[in-house]
Amino acid sequence: MKSKIKNIEDLRLEIVRLNQLKKEQEEYLVDQYQLLKHKVEAPARFISNLTSSIPGVDFVKGIFSAFGSGGGAKSGAANQSDWLARALQLGLPLVLNRTFLKNSGWLKKAIVLLASDSAVAQVTQGKVSSLMSKLAKFVRPKKSKKKHKDVAPLDDLEDNGMVNFGIPPDSETY
Repeated sequence: MKSKIKNIEDLRLEIVRLNQLKKEQEEYLVDQYQLLKHKVEAPARFISNLTSSIPGVDFVKGIFSAFGSGGGAKSGAANQSDWLARALQLGLPLVLNRTFLKNSGWLKKAIVLLASDSAVAQVTQGKVSSLMSKLAKFVRPKKSKKKHKDVAPLDDLEDNGMVNFGIPPDSETY
């Protein structure tokens, strides 16, 4: 709506009207944004509600959350271990129970589970990579240093106060 501004009073009224219109439009857009956000998040909420009733899903999410968090070993909370330790926490008890403790009772399996969990908590990706680099350094063959031939210094090669660099002298310099 265009209005003709004839004096300062009309200008002030128009400024107030435009500010009020701006506030109304901002409130409308914020409301529309919230509605759209709620509508887009509906599938994620549905899956979250569905998986929250399944036991063990949070543990598996915790293991794989380190892969997408940027690759840093300590990207989450301070007590959150890296992905290698998480995978070992899940896999080590399974491997032990199926190999060494195949005929053991549930008490021994539970004790080994707790012990392996605390042992794996001490393992971090940094410690494993430093161990691997030390092992590679130990296994890698040492390079032999080349022996240099003894060459006489230039002072001994001087001839008549001039050094011969393989360039024939001009007849004018002699």
